[in-house]
Amino acid sequence: MFSIFKSKSVLKDLIPDHHVDIHSHLLPGIDDGAKTFDDTLRLTIALQKMGVTQFVTTPHIIQHVWENTHEIIESNKVKTVLQLNKNNISVPFKAAAEYLMDDQFVRLFQSGELLTLKDNYVLVEMSYINAPIQLYSILFDLQVAGYIPVLAHPERYLFYHNNFSEYQKLIKAGCRFQLNLLSVVGYYGAGITKIAEQLLSKGMYSYVGSDVHHNNHIAAFNQKVQIKDLKPLTEAISNNQFFKFG
Repeated sequence: MFSIFKSKSVLKDLIPDHHVDIHSHLLPGIDDGAKTFDDTLRLTIALQKMGVTQFVTTPHIIQHVWENTHEIIESNKVKTVLQLNKNNISVPFKAAAEYLMDDQFVRLFQSGELLTLKDNYVLVEMSYINAPIQLYSILFDLQVAGYIPVLAHPERYLFYHNNFSEYQKLIKAGCRFQLNLLSVVGYYGAGITKIAEQLLSKGMYSYVGSDVHHNNHIAAFNQKVQIKDLKPLTEAISNNQFFKFG
């Protein structure tokens, strides 16, 4: 009867043992995430302490901003794993990518294979300013090419906040939604937390990701969860076991 007075949960305590993180920026010097290997090492150890035992790290591929290629990402990953091993860190560690849905992205998936989270699951994002004009055409063509789009942090696209039906339209168009875990502690603002809670309550998230870039993100995992119903959150977290590998 006193459960309503129960203190809020700390986010890191909701991360189970053997968790698979499918969204992070741990490769050094390749995007706006880890700058050096020392950053990579520190962030990896911190995530391990929270319960992450497998990493699918996802550097940005954004035309004219982060001009990463499969070769650049894979080469960086191989060197990073070797350095982690030298520091007695031996964890399953693979690299995919977080693709901005633009014209270059269309050319990439039409001309060659994408770096996927697993099998044909590919992590995609939009600009925070507006959705691509040809968004639904891109999503359709992506699936025709054999891929399943996993949309990163839909709660952070402010242009959808006053038009919730667009989220339902994206689901119907074949998107799986990936929640940024820090959205539920208010890291990105109360408005984003509110939308995340609404999407969770409707069971619209398939997976979660840390989206860790730096130490401030790690520190925020010590904050308390700001949503009321933890069940859909913990279910989405547990769904990440689908991406287990190795």
